[in-house]
Amino acid sequence: MATRTKVGMSLEITHLGSGSRGNSTLLQSGESKVLVDCGFSGKQIEKRLARIGVQPESIDAILLTHHHTDHAKGAEIFQRRHGAKIFANFTTCANIGLDPVNQCKLFESLERVQVTQDISVLPVPVPHDDAENVGFIINSGTGKRAAIVTDLGEPTDELIRHLKGCAHISVEANYDAKRLALGPYPESLKTRIAGRGGHLSNLQTSLLLEEVLSEQTKSVVLCHLSEKNNAPHIAESEVLFRLDNWSGDLRISTRNGPEFSHWIGQEEAELITL
Repeated sequence: MATRTKVGMSLEITHLGSGSRGNSTLLQSGESKVLVDCGFSGKQIEKRLARIGVQPESIDAILLTHHHTDHAKGAEIFQRRHGAKIFANFTTCANIGLDPVNQCKLFESLERVQVTQDISVLPVPVPHDDAENVGFIINSGTGKRAAIVTDLGEPTDELIRHLKGCAHISVEANYDAKRLALGPYPESLKTRIAGRGGHLSNLQTSLLLEEVLSEQTKSVVLCHLSEKNNAPHIAESEVLFRLDNWSGDLRISTRNGPEFSHWIGQEEAELITL
C-alpha cells in the first residue's frame, strides 16, 4: 500500500486508471468518497483502491457518465458488494440493467446533484454515439470546481462555458489523427471515432484547453488515451505546444493507475509509489 499525505480538506482527485479497457476516478473530500465511473471489474476496483489505502466499503457513491462497459461494467457488482449508491441518468441505468427505482438515483442533465454532504455535481451533456453521455462539473464547497469529461466527439459551447474557471480539468485526448488514419481499424470504425459522436483527438483537446484554461486552472489530466491510436508523449506534446502561457501541472492517466493525485487548486501532484 502506498504511503500518502492528506492536504487539508480540499477535493482530492485520483485516477484509478483510464483507457479503452476501463475508467474510474476517485474523488475524496472530507469524509466523502465518490467514484466517477466504475469501468473495471469489482476485483480490479478493490485492488486499485487498496493501493492507496481506501476500503471499498467506504465509497459512498458511484457517478456514471454513460453505460459503455469501459465506464460502467463494475458498478452493479460493486454496489452489491459494498452498498455504494449509483447515480446515473435513466438511459444509462436502463442500459446496464438496473432498476431505476431501487438501484439507481436518477439525474437529469444540467440539474445539480447533491451526491454527498460535501460533493455536488452538474452533469453536462456531451455528444457520444449510442449513449446519453455526460461530463461532470464537481463542487466540494471549497469555492473551486473540477471537471471530468471523456468520450465526446467534439466540445459543445455549453461544455466550454462550464469548463472555464475550473481549477482542475480531466479530459480525454483519445487519438492522434495520423495514427488513427494509418492504423489497423476498419474505415467504418475510424470514421466513427473521428466523428461528432466519437472521441476527441489530441488536436481537438489542445484547442479546447487553449480556449478554456486560465490562471485559475492549476492542473490538467489527459485521459482515455487509445492504446493503438495514441501515445502519451504525442498527446502531451500536442497539448503543450498550444499552452505556452499556462504554468499549471499536466499529467497523463494510463490504464495502470493509480499513479498520482491532485488536490483542487494546487499545482503540485502527489506521486503514488507502491
